Amino acid sequence: MADRISSTSSEHAAAPPSRPPTTPPAVHPKKRRSWIAVIIVLVLAGVVFLLYHQYEAAQQAKAEANAKKNESERGVPVSTAAAKKGDIGIYVEAIGTVTPVYTVTVTSRVQGQIMDVYYREGQAVRKGDPLIEIDPRPYQAALAQAQGQLAHDTAVLNEARIDLQRYQEAFSKNAIAQQQVYDQEQAVKQDEGTVQIDQGALDTAKVNLVYCHITSPIDGRVGLRLVDPGNIVQANSTTSLVVVTQLQPITVIFNVAEDELSQIEQQLRRGEKLKVYALDRSQQTTLATGTLLTLDNQVDTTTGTVKLRAVFPNTDNALFPDQFVNAKLLVRTEDSVALVPSAAIQRNSQAAFVYLVGPNDIAKVQNVTTGASDGNSTAVQGLQVGQVVVTSGFEKLQDGIKVQPRTGTKNQPTNNSNGDEAP
Repeated sequence: MADRISSTSSEHAAAPPSRPPTTPPAVHPKKRRSWIAVIIVLVLAGVVFLLYHQYEAAQQAKAEANAKKNESERGVPVSTAAAKKGDIGIYVEAIGTVTPVYTVTVTSRVQGQIMDVYYREGQAVRKGDPLIEIDPRPYQAALAQAQGQLAHDTAVLNEARIDLQRYQEAFSKNAIAQQQVYDQEQAVKQDEGTVQIDQGALDTAKVNLVYCHITSPIDGRVGLRLVDPGNIVQANSTTSLVVVTQLQPITVIFNVAEDELSQIEQQLRRGEKLKVYALDRSQQTTLATGTLLTLDNQVDTTTGTVKLRAVFPNTDNALFPDQFVNAKLLVRTEDSVALVPSAAIQRNSQAAFVYLVGPNDIAKVQNVTTGASDGNSTAVQGLQVGQVVVTSGFEKLQDGIKVQPRTGTKNQPTNNSNGDEAP
């Protein structure tokens, strides 16, 4: 019994004490009210923000409506120009290449050492101006030798002729045989041939001596220096000593479509001198004005074009060899037509039209038929001279809407073009 009681007591002593059951902490009433207040404030702030945003949107819409109303009352701002009567040219445009009339690559025709270079790089030279000097002393010696040989053989020929005359006189007196006379005649002919050979050698020596003094073969401008004094040049070598290019006058070669060929030839058959304008890359500046010189004799079948050459005085050297230019060939001129700025022409799927500015500055759509154009002005049919058209501000423009011409643009004249002025 005592053992059972002690065993039970030891079990109770070994078991850990049991924990009381956990319960959630109680929320303080003040903290709960604080959270509710924060939520209410956030909701009120969101409502106020939405109301303010709607108010701003309403104000902006009202301002836009007022702006549109004011704009409709004032009119759409536009630029205008009046249709004018004038002349306009019919042009054929193409890309051209500036080509010199003459370009000479000078090489040496004799062998020798270069003694002097007389030209400066880029210098303008005249025909006959000295360019390069090759050592002439070997050729002067050859010339003296040829002169001496000619003098010797000439004396031999004269002696043979004297002997021939003496033999002929002796033969007339039957003092010598006729065979001796025949032999002397042939000796004279041999000496005459020798003298001719000597004369040819003398002329060759003179020419070689002249070749030592290289001069400009044409009027033009020299390029960069290609050789320096002291170098040895070879006769008939392909090495260039200097390049001379003629700049005045100068030509431009350009291609036009074969479809344009008939009207160009028609003008040329009438004896007309067709003007050609050379423009820069942007086609805004006229570099030079010239005339059509000639046409090629055949059409390039690969491109369907024909080459034309125009000549320009180029007194100011505005055109440079191998320069690319935009060529505009004036084929003919239309006289006394209605002209408007090209910017005024608008197009839709049906036709070309312009916006006329009528009474009370009301815009009206007017269909037109376009004709020739030089880029700035366009010939039109369907307009009267003096009618005002809109040239810019088409974004908000509609038929029947009021417009407000910008200051200084109403009745603005167009840029007329005629056949005597650059395009």
